[in-house]
Amino acid sequence: MDEEIFEQRTDLSKLSAAVEQVKNTLAQIIVGQHDSIDLLLAGILADGHILIEGVPGVAKTLTAKLMAKCINAQYSRIQFTPDLMPSDILGTSVFNPKTTEFEFKQGPIFGNIILIDEINRAPAKTQSALFEVMEERQVTIDGRTFKMQEPFTVLATQNPVEHEGTYRLPEAQLDRFLFKIEVKYPTVEEEITILTQQHQQKTPEQLNNIVPVISADEIVALRKLVLGLHVEEKLLVYVAKIINETRNNKSLYLGGSPRASLAIVNAAKAVAAIKGRDFITPDDIIYVASPVLRHRIMLTPDKEMEGVSPDEVIAQIVQKIEIPR
Repeated sequence: MDEEIFEQRTDLSKLSAAVEQVKNTLAQIIVGQHDSIDLLLAGILADGHILIEGVPGVAKTLTAKLMAKCINAQYSRIQFTPDLMPSDILGTSVFNPKTTEFEFKQGPIFGNIILIDEINRAPAKTQSALFEVMEERQVTIDGRTFKMQEPFTVLATQNPVEHEGTYRLPEAQLDRFLFKIEVKYPTVEEEITILTQQHQQKTPEQLNNIVPVISADEIVALRKLVLGLHVEEKLLVYVAKIINETRNNKSLYLGGSPRASLAIVNAAKAVAAIKGRDFITPDDIIYVASPVLRHRIMLTPDKEMEGVSPDEVIAQIVQKIEIPR
């Protein structure tokens, strides 16, 4: 009986319908990448910013652009380059000769869904321009504060750091991303499908036919629903133990911050909601642990030399902590 009352209180039918519509829309053009799309959706529903990493040509930007097209909201795209200045992103004060006053001209960061392409090609000075807006959803210029409209989500793409012409993002910047999604090469079967679609010239036509399936207001309402989901105390303890282990692990030079703990809980709520549940389970926490932590932890130099990956260390840590029953 109690369960029925609880279910009625958190009706997830609208969320499930919206998720299904977005997935179907993306599936028309994107081949495979099911995990990446699930994590993108979870990140947006958990009110987080998302970093998408992969080698050139694996449809990182296309996937992010399509996700933005599915949402009926103000969309901006910023191409990061080594000569980009903070004012090119945030905006600048311009002198108006008619009023003899300076007027603030908004930059492309003012929008709902912001796609930052190749974020790690801009130097640290430009990266620092994103610190305030990503964390506090506001921009302060010339002593004036401008609030962002909800929803505000940054989807950023980057090439792996060993690629030419890239800068390693500062830790403070990386910590502001809820997820780091790694986009892999397609399988042979998926690549054949991609080639077939391109050969038949279906893709350009399909891109033009994409219409928004969810509004900005609906995203805001679904976020409130997701962040209000039930979490048992023993699961909060489980998350705290995982994060604490990252700070005391011999393979790691830098562990997760309290922001990482919050990110895991909020991301697990979004994943549970996408699966149609109004409560989270240990499996949800384990599923989001790698995308939440892989960009927040730093391996010790000797582990880096051995070629150990952050995901391997995260998997070892999760296995070490007893799963609550």
